[in-house]
Amino acid sequence: MPRPVWSGAISFGLVTIPIKVLPATENHSISFHQYHLEDMSRVRTRKICDIDGKQLTNAEIGKGFEVSKDTIVAVTDAELGEMPLPTAKAIEIAGFVPYESIDPIRIGEGYYLQADGQVADKPYTLLRKALERNSKAAVAKFAWHGRERLGLLRVQDDVILLHAMKWDDEVRDPKELAPKAMELDEEEIDRAVMLIDSMTADGIAGQDWATDRYTEALEQVIQAKAEGKKPPKPDEGEAPAGQVLDLMAALQESVQKAQSAREETGKDATVHEMPKKRAAKKTTAKKSTAKKTAAKKSTAKKTTAGKKTTPKKRGA
Repeated sequence: MPRPVWSGAISFGLVTIPIKVLPATENHSISFHQYHLEDMSRVRTRKICDIDGKQLTNAEIGKGFEVSKDTIVAVTDAELGEMPLPTAKAIEIAGFVPYESIDPIRIGEGYYLQADGQVADKPYTLLRKALERNSKAAVAKFAWHGRERLGLLRVQDDVILLHAMKWDDEVRDPKELAPKAMELDEEEIDRAVMLIDSMTADGIAGQDWATDRYTEALEQVIQAKAEGKKPPKPDEGEAPAGQVLDLMAALQESVQKAQSAREETGKDATVHEMPKKRAAKKTTAKKSTAKKTAAKKSTAKKTTAGKKTTPKKRGA
């Protein structure tokens, strides 16, 4: 297990639960160093004092706030830790909301909360079971990394999970980005829904597409260059079309490809066949045209029958 990044307590009404905070995720990205291209020597970032040009160590560097151009107020870590803030040492639960009511865009990184000692086991389990039973998420406030933050507590696999959340003013309004109102045919919407159904899986874990292909490709490039070989060339696939001219045809083709992919991977799924295009309007038009044609024929007969036939004179 990773090392705790914070220790404190969960404040739940009059109940206090000592906990340790541990990272819930890992970063497996490949990181690079900076090198001088001429001789491939390492390029490092050094912290230099503006006045005397001296390189400083971390012990010689502190925090400060520029009140004015000539005035800087120094603030120590001890002073930050002793601020009169209720959430400085505790994750204070403010209320409970349905988990579905929380916009996912507000949810940040996740951290596991571990009960700190036997005295915390019972209240920890009590809070976990209460959250499970009513399907609620706890909204909390806590101070961390130099600021007070909004948090979300939920249950996952018998463990309470803490998510840092964005404040209301930290989420941008997307209204100005939405496209103008468009009129869509119900048939187009039905086909798009069927495409979603044909691509639906039970979950993310274990799927073929739940793989970091970029990192795999980068590892192949690094290995090839380390062995003095040329990096592998990318597969030349079909170039994506610049514009979809026939949306219905594109949806139909997409469903067929999704069905073929399911069959190749052997995944069990119910893929619905796309319905044939509705021909209600065309049928109506045909009936209307047929009525007009019949009416014309009937009128022609009546006109012919109504004409008097004048017998021709002999010898004329």
